[in-house]
Amino acid sequence: MDGWIGIVIYLVIIVLLFYFMIIRPQKKRQKQEQELRDSIALGSEITTIGGIVGTVVNIKDDNITIETSIDKTLIEFKNWAIRDVKKLETEEDKATK
Repeated sequence: MDGWIGIVIYLVIIVLLFYFMIIRPQKKRQKQEQELRDSIALGSEITTIGGIVGTVVNIKDDNITIETSIDKTLIEFKNWAIRDVKKLETEEDKATK
């Protein structure tokens, strides 16, 4: 009987370690990425996972069109391809600093 209790305790410990070291951080990371994608607005400066930097000019469903150069080159990406979003500073943001 004591052998079974020990095995069950070890299994519970392994499951808890697996949850706290792998599953929970992954869910947290996914939530942060979703918040980042939800924060994209027209005029935001973004960086894609490929390293392309541009300004958002159109948002349609899960596609985002960015303008990448002085020549006004337009490139369309899926929203999952966005790595970083830099929001434009408004006058209120500048005044609070």
